[in-house]
Amino acid sequence: MFDFEHFVSMLPDIWTAFGQTLLMVGISVIVAMIIGLPLGLLLFITSRELFAVRSFGKKMNRLVNNVFGFIANFIRSIPYIILLVALIPLTKVLLTDTTGPLAVSVSLSVAAIPFFARLVETSLKEVSKGVIEAAIAAGASPWLIIKEVLLPEAKSGIIQGITMTIISLIAYSAMAGTIGGGGVGDLAIRFGYYRYDNTIMIATIVILIIIVQVVQIAGDTIAKAVNKK
Repeated sequence: MFDFEHFVSMLPDIWTAFGQTLLMVGISVIVAMIIGLPLGLLLFITSRELFAVRSFGKKMNRLVNNVFGFIANFIRSIPYIILLVALIPLTKVLLTDTTGPLAVSVSLSVAAIPFFARLVETSLKEVSKGVIEAAIAAGASPWLIIKEVLLPEAKSGIIQGITMTIISLIAYSAMAGTIGGGGVGDLAIRFGYYRYDNTIMIATIVILIIIVQVVQIAGDTIAKAVNKK
């Protein structure tokens, strides 16, 4: 049963775990956007002959797309809990520590980059070919097409992709508790699972549900506001 007095006494720990979750998810989303957006653009550009990087040629475009597409699919095919453990050596090299929110941010970022890149690619594929062909016919450079046509037209879809990425990272961050990564998941495992504390288990579930709902509503609202269609 839910014990309100116990919940109040655990509020400092809950707030700390909440802050750790926001930290690790925030870092991972920023990294995913910085690397995943260009990667998604690259996957889209190299897959379209009508918008091929002319200096590369068709064969080079196909090779680049296959290589980066394979890497993205390879990482996405690995369950996060396995990826989390597999990247411990890399995390130790980068941060000299394998536990805590910052350490978990490494594996979360690696998982988020290809996930977001594929969502960006999908959003770009929804842009009308006619709009792209018109820009090419007008003599626009590839960079100008990206800046003035692709990104503005796909803005709503990309925002929805960011929303989906954040929600997925929240779920992944809860798994990080299995290796002492901190956050709401770690609190749920240490108290809710190991100590059979139903109050903390219920509280952590409610917190995660609220976070996801807020992110989803905010993402949908922003995406709808910038939708040009």
